Amino acid sequence: MEYFGDKVHRAIQEINPNAEYRLTEQDLNNIEWLNGTAPISVSDIETKMSELPTLEEIAEEKATLKASAKAKLIAGEPLTEAEADTIVV
Repeated sequence: MEYFGDKVHRAIQEINPNAEYRLTEQDLNNIEWLNGTAPISVSDIETKMSELPTLEEIAEEKATLKASAKAKLIAGEPLTEAEADTIVV
């Protein structure tokens, strides 16, 4: 299960990977933008949060890609880049 603050963080990082901020009281209206970071509107953050896959969906996709990569390796077939990424450390 993903916590609210973690999902907010993922959304903000998708919008601005260099954003520096402090979220207080688990409330989007209480974000303090730090070190000159341009504020991101609450509606933009909420929209991005709704677009992001859940952590469970990400894990499921990774498991699917890994299983596909294994099957292709056994069959001697080439892997997609995404499949290769699941097995390369």
